[in-house]
Amino acid sequence: MVKGRDVPLPANALYPCTITHVRTSPRRYALRHRTYLWLIDPDDPPRVPSALRPLARFDPRDHFGGTAPTIRAGLERLLTARGVDLADGTVRMLTQARVLGHVFNPLTVYWCHRSDGSPLCTVAEVHNTYGERHCYLLRPDGAGHARTGKEFYVSPFFPVDGGYRMRLPEPGPRLDLTVHLERGGARPFTATVRGTRRAAGPGALLRAAVRHPWPTLVVSAAIRFHGIRLYLRAVPVQPRPHHRTQEGMQ
Repeated sequence: MVKGRDVPLPANALYPCTITHVRTSPRRYALRHRTYLWLIDPDDPPRVPSALRPLARFDPRDHFGGTAPTIRAGLERLLTARGVDLADGTVRMLTQARVLGHVFNPLTVYWCHRSDGSPLCTVAEVHNTYGERHCYLLRPDGAGHARTGKEFYVSPFFPVDGGYRMRLPEPGPRLDLTVHLERGGARPFTATVRGTRRAAGPGALLRAAVRHPWPTLVVSAAIRFHGIRLYLRAVPVQPRPHHRTQEGMQ
């Protein structure tokens, strides 16, 4: 605060963070993973020095249908197909960057605002380990809470039923997201993301890369490793249905 006014935060930032998954059914299982995420303006992403660009690339091929010329264009296609006009509004995007040619984004979140700064909608883009993507269009309340039906196969140990209760407030000095899976009046799965904001400069990127080398490959491998552990514990595998490409994702 300066002279009673909020000081706007820069559009781009890094969040060293901890991601936790807790399963309570059909068997209790928990995991914790440390990594870092980017919060960026897709219209004006961080200007990474050429020597560090292999550590942070934001590629439109990695989001939505992968065919749009820019990330913003892919988002606009999706929103337009659902009757939402972003027009000249602004977007903040929480994501993993492509690192050393590899990317895997279990969850990317887009906070969309009208030109006057008021919230328009939030988009949660989910990727699974089978190379599929699905987007949930959300209308969170003032605290960032939203609910939606589950429409996408993510974990092989849960069918595509029930719904999600999400808490996705736009990050500030802290990153604090929660996603609950709700089935039959219970919450058999909860994921959280907790982190602290850092300036998105070359020094912060180097420190994050040293602490978490090749983070996208690590998270992809960790998901498969824990999946094998659950399978060996005789947790039943649910069949994967055919995923229909969403309108606006082609």
